[in-house]
Amino acid sequence: MSAIEDTRKVLQDFLAPELRAISVRLDALEKRVDGVDRKLDDVDRRAEKRNDQVLTAIAGISEISEIRERLARLEATDRPNQ
Repeated sequence: MSAIEDTRKVLQDFLAPELRAISVRLDALEKRVDGVDRKLDDVDRRAEKRNDQVLTAIAGISEISEIRERLARLEATDRPNQ
């Protein structure tokens, strides 16, 4: 065997198992990242739902406030007649 072939064999004998191990670890990391992505999607959906609920509640409070203001104006205009 020549020096080049010996070097190639040593590199293949060393690198091939290391590359397989790295590949396995990368696969495991990809699965974990996928799991985290799914959880983040769920959190995003829940946050969006809560945001919609808060906006609906604020709109309701705003309507109540407007009704109170209108009632107060009506009561104020009705008082001089009493």
